[in-house]
Amino acid sequence: MRFPVLVILLTFFVMGFGDMRGSLVGIAKEMFNITSSQGALIPFFGAAAFGVFALPAGILASRFGKKHLMVLGLLLTAAGHALPSLWLGSYSQLLGAIFLIGIGMTCLLVAGNPLLRDVTAPDRFARDLTFAQFIKSLGSICGPYLIALIVARGYAWQGVFPLFALFALATCLALVPARIPESIPLRPATLGAIFRLLKDRTILARILGIFLFVGSEMGLNTWLSVHLWLVHGMSIEVDAIRFGQGLFWAAQGVGRILGTILLTWVPARHFLFACALAGLGGLAGLMVGGRIVAVTAVVLCGMSFANIWPTLFALLLESRPRQATELSGLTVMANAGGALLPALMGVIADRVAVTWCFLVPAATFLYLIVLAGAGLRRSPRLAKSLSR
Repeated sequence: MRFPVLVILLTFFVMGFGDMRGSLVGIAKEMFNITSSQGALIPFFGAAAFGVFALPAGILASRFGKKHLMVLGLLLTAAGHALPSLWLGSYSQLLGAIFLIGIGMTCLLVAGNPLLRDVTAPDRFARDLTFAQFIKSLGSICGPYLIALIVARGYAWQGVFPLFALFALATCLALVPARIPESIPLRPATLGAIFRLLKDRTILARILGIFLFVGSEMGLNTWLSVHLWLVHGMSIEVDAIRFGQGLFWAAQGVGRILGTILLTWVPARHFLFACALAGLGGLAGLMVGGRIVAVTAVVLCGMSFANIWPTLFALLLESRPRQATELSGLTVMANAGGALLPALMGVIADRVAVTWCFLVPAATFLYLIVLAGAGLRRSPRLAKSLSR
């Protein structure tokens, strides 16, 4: 594997650190004595950074280069993890750190996805992006399992932060000397040009799909451990995280490896449709099943959720390959769904029951099924051309 590709994959691993915020909701509820709605501010602050900074990051990438934006993102990510490593005395301090980490992750996402496209063959992008998402899922797994391991050994859970800060800095030091070829846009991106892309109804529908999916994924990541804690009686700092977020991200890793293989033969739109159906089935099992069924449903959700984002993103970029940076900025902005949907789920958890908050991602998956099905009917020839 070439060194530039390896370094880019390392940044995807760092991107996975941001998913740790879902594991912190239950811990914060217990540590700071907050409500579910207040706990939803953790994913809200992280995802709000995507909505605020994604388009400015896309403009910076087109003007100064994607690699420079990636270096900035790694430095901000390291700083965000360093803050709670030094002092964590209030819930507001934790939210501030989450927001700073979110800004760093925004820079990494805006730069990382199109930069990977620059170093990979065009006909392999969907497959290579799925593999990169597998690397990201390994970083996602580290959060919940490291927290459980640190607590099991008698240390404070905050010990996970300095480990992530050091790895982000090490990745930055490896990235700086790497020579990475970048595609140069004909003209720097502008906010007007980016928003004009949304006049294309196909692009708008897919961006909405990404908005809803990211919100659903973060909502599941946020409320899984709380659901297993309150409904099935698991320990919030160990078992609920291990069989909730930990198992969810581990299943995503397996799902992305399988997706990398299957996308060699299966058209992307067909694969998206199958994953959306499986995800809806997993959510149903999570809501109505007992303890064993719920844990099994977590695995099914993880494996089906695993390939939806990279498949949607690859289909989006194939429609406008010369505007990859602008589309990447829109896509990362759509990650703001991770702020709104978990908050809505928190309101449902407070006012009804945590079990029924999963109706929100279930509605999203109904939309994804319709979106994928419409794509199959509209352009079967193009679906075949996007097969990997």
